Amino acid sequence: MAYDNLKLEKGLYTTGKSFTSTLEDLDPSENYKGTSLEGLDAFERQLKRFDIKVSGPDSDTISKFFKTTDSAALFPEYISRVVKQGILGDDRIERIAATTTVIDGLDYRSIQTNQTDEDLSLSSTIEGNFLPKMEIKTKSELTKLKKYGKMISATYEAIKFQKLDLFSLTLRRIGEYISNCEFKSAIEAVTNECEVLISQTGAYTYDELVNLWTSFYPFNMTTLIVNNADMKELLKISEFKDASAGLDFHGTGRIITPFGAEIIRTGAIPAGTIVALDKNYAVEKVQAGDIVTDYDKLIDCQLERATISTIVGFSPIYTGATKALSLTE
Repeated sequence: MAYDNLKLEKGLYTTGKSFTSTLEDLDPSENYKGTSLEGLDAFERQLKRFDIKVSGPDSDTISKFFKTTDSAALFPEYISRVVKQGILGDDRIERIAATTTVIDGLDYRSIQTNQTDEDLSLSSTIEGNFLPKMEIKTKSELTKLKKYGKMISATYEAIKFQKLDLFSLTLRRIGEYISNCEFKSAIEAVTNECEVLISQTGAYTYDELVNLWTSFYPFNMTTLIVNNADMKELLKISEFKDASAGLDFHGTGRIITPFGAEIIRTGAIPAGTIVALDKNYAVEKVQAGDIVTDYDKLIDCQLERATISTIVGFSPIYTGATKALSLTE
């Protein structure tokens, strides 16, 4: 079959597409329908070609990738995939971002509207009159993109006999680190200009949370983001001890408020402030390409000072879709 004869080299990382996408162009998965290889993508077929097992108790050592020059070209993509697993394993960004925009460059302007409360009022238009206009335009400021990643500091000689299953744990931790940085950046983006409600009691009470909830109209308060210390205080409120909410917590580990809003616990915000948002309209994630690895160094066994990084930014969509409740001025 075609996957057995592909020539793998560094050039496959410089096509402007991901390594796997380039492989798919050369070796389409649709050609394997009805065969034993159905369900595998082009990269996974190459792992099978070189008999490289990347997980489980029988996983191979790192050196297996470097048995041939062709199989060595698979190593950077393996690293990128496992790091991405770590990023996707932390779904907090997915739980607050309304949409993700992938761009090719580093300059990006999102869009904005002139929508006001009057635009959202429930009123009809008399026949013959013009319909109300909503202006959509490009934002004047660029979305700030930041690079997050880690540098590997290890020699090939030191790790070549390590099992890939164990090495994958380290790579997933890199992905989790990147995800933590991205989540903090997302919170900073949506809170820079959001309305801050000041607690009248200096404590979290059910009445304060009701006021926060009602302030969201015409948006919906779908998510609360809280510090660990504030989480303890919230759980002491009697209304949070509702039986059905407790069952959901025991079943999924996620807290649901009496308003139906999900709670995300994080260290990205200080104690004494709760960030609330409508996840359907609050923030846009902007990503410049995919995970970037120093593929040439990794293929040549120069792991020391090889970097793994991603470039992302966050742009508020509607400022009214994010609010904060603070215990102090």
